[in-house]
Amino acid sequence: MPSFLRSTRFRVAVTAFAASALALGAMSVWFVVQAQDRLENAATQIAFSRAQAIVQLLNTGARPVDLSLLVRDSIFEVTDRSGNRVVSCPALRGATLAAYDADVTLPPYVIDRADPASVGCAPELAGLDESLTVHVVHEVSGDSKYDVFAGVAIDPEGQAAVDSVRTVLTFGVPAVALLIGVIAWLAVRRSLRPVEAIRGEVAEIGAHDLSRRVPAPRTGDEIARLAGTMNTMLARLDEAVTRQSRFTSDASHELRTPLASLRTQLEVLLAHPDRLDWRHSCENALLDVTRLQDLVADLVLLGKLDHAGPDRLEPVALSEVAAAVVAGRDRIDVDVTGTPVVRGHRSRLERLLRNLVDNAQRHAASRVAVEVSAADGWAVLSVTDDGPGIPEADRERVFDRFVRLDDARASDDGGSGLGLAIVADIARAHGGTAAVEGGSRFVVRLPELKTS
Repeated sequence: MPSFLRSTRFRVAVTAFAASALALGAMSVWFVVQAQDRLENAATQIAFSRAQAIVQLLNTGARPVDLSLLVRDSIFEVTDRSGNRVVSCPALRGATLAAYDADVTLPPYVIDRADPASVGCAPELAGLDESLTVHVVHEVSGDSKYDVFAGVAIDPEGQAAVDSVRTVLTFGVPAVALLIGVIAWLAVRRSLRPVEAIRGEVAEIGAHDLSRRVPAPRTGDEIARLAGTMNTMLARLDEAVTRQSRFTSDASHELRTPLASLRTQLEVLLAHPDRLDWRHSCENALLDVTRLQDLVADLVLLGKLDHAGPDRLEPVALSEVAAAVVAGRDRIDVDVTGTPVVRGHRSRLERLLRNLVDNAQRHAASRVAVEVSAADGWAVLSVTDDGPGIPEADRERVFDRFVRLDDARASDDGGSGLGLAIVADIARAHGGTAAVEGGSRFVVRLPELKTS
């Protein structure tokens, strides 16, 4: 099947053509039938009134043979109860009048000039040389001696108008339906032109050129909203690819440093086995391996958070999380207000608080304070240290991955720059936020679970 037959504009055009042809055809048939019925009903009423007039004449004692002189310019016939024709206008001679209220096509006739009755009856019909269609009705005289048939020719001008309308509609309806189909094809083609432009632009966008955007029409319709949604998706994809590339680059750099240190130590140890302390060298190598292990664990966790599906969450009391994290640690004050409960992943919430406490302990001068509270439908978890604090300009980017500050808080003993990034991702995965308030106070807000 050719491709254009499968296109949307072709299907819409065909549908518009078929629907309009069906609708217009049905309306046209109804209109013509109604017009024809009106012509026939009008003829029936006139024929009925004439038949009634003839019956009244017969009931008043008029002779049937005198009817042609009394009732002029009419088409009628009178028969007795045996069916014998008593009197007849020329127009009905030879007609088989077996139908009641029916159209009858009369054969051609020529008025017999020798028949006076025929001259007195409907003289305007004289000389007709073609058949005449009349509408005939049947009445019975009051004394039931005669059957009266009266006929009226359907209005020729009205019939000509109906025939003309029928001819026009016969050829006009398909033409109008075809025109509607063409208009629909052109309209859909014009409407889908932006879609084709979007498709062409998307086809040219490669994995390394996600900065391009699809053209957005200014029509404000569904296609414009589609273009806007697609541009938003491309922006998110561009951001995700950029972030992933930066993350991969930073991760490879972070992994290279301990691996290089570990390799150097092992090479020196093997080259000078008699000059180095094997135990001390093994301890240093173990530190590097531990750092590698922690870094890999952080990277794996971040990867899980980036591609996390719906987890089986459970009610978690933040007071229990705080108690589990600070257990065995010195110089940490815990203040719990109320019993805030959140729906979440207990081990990850413990990891979130552990990272905050570890970060605070590395930079605290003397004390670390952990606070658990609830306010305005949010469970609030905060960790504060008495260290130098974070400059206001760095309070947002400190949650980015592999970020280390250059000030006093950058004196990090082995930190990889992923701890606070993990905090932000875990908070975001639980529908919450992480922020720095007041320089050295880290605050995490999570939706509180209302318990009855």
